[in-house]
Amino acid sequence: MIYEKELSDRIIGCAIAVHKELGAGYLEKVYERALCVEFKYQDINFESQVPIQVFYRNQIVGDYFADIIVDSKIILELKACNVIHPLHSAQIMNYLTATGIKVGYILSFGNEAKLEFKRIVH
Repeated sequence: MIYEKELSDRIIGCAIAVHKELGAGYLEKVYERALCVEFKYQDINFESQVPIQVFYRNQIVGDYFADIIVDSKIILELKACNVIHPLHSAQIMNYLTATGIKVGYILSFGNEAKLEFKRIVH
């Protein structure tokens, strides 16, 4: 069983629609804004540029911003590269750890032929 399968399928569908329309070559921010427009159109609840605090020994030692959090259940990290690197996976795993959210996706719009994505579960 895939955790949050229906929501995950809807997210990937929206990302594919954005990739089909825009193709590769834009900055990550363009894809983020386009995906937010698509989420609104599809009536999917989301927040963009969500601050995430990192704690060490009960003290804030850093701040991150998650690109998009969907329905408080899935974190999205958007990339405009043609290969999803292991560091991208580590980045989203850190976001999942810091927030307690269980599922994240790396969505890469850099491949001209198709959307690349990787699901990360914590």
